[in-house]
Amino acid sequence: MPAADKTADAAVQALFDAQPEARAQDCRALSALMQRVSGHPPRLWGRLVGFGHHHYVYDSGREGDTFEIGFASGAGGKGELSLYLHLQGFAQSEALLARLGKHRQGKGCLYLKRLSDVDLTVLEDLCAAAVRQRRA
Repeated sequence: MPAADKTADAAVQALFDAQPEARAQDCRALSALMQRVSGHPPRLWGRLVGFGHHHYVYDSGREGDTFEIGFASGAGGKGELSLYLHLQGFAQSEALLARLGKHRQGKGCLYLKRLSDVDLTVLEDLCAAAVRQRRA
């Protein structure tokens, strides 16, 4: 593993380790799930944990870079895990979300109090769909 990858991995683990133990376990499990479906290791994008790379260009010509999928650990705020899946326009997302379990939605985020509140198989399907949509 290159030194830069070891440093990035250590930074992600330090973020998880700074959480209360139950939240740290959820972060590690969610990280493993997202790494599995994206095929990319976790990387910090500020305080967000992201997987993969997505370059976007708006109609206005503005462009930028972000991750394909990612999450915030919930430190501060309402203490929820914030998943950045960008499911808008994904036809099957409503059916999957109906089967997910306890969650709430924002404009581009999915919020979970804890992973034990949701069906992890359905969550993995949602994450995989989000990756496919980003890569389309």
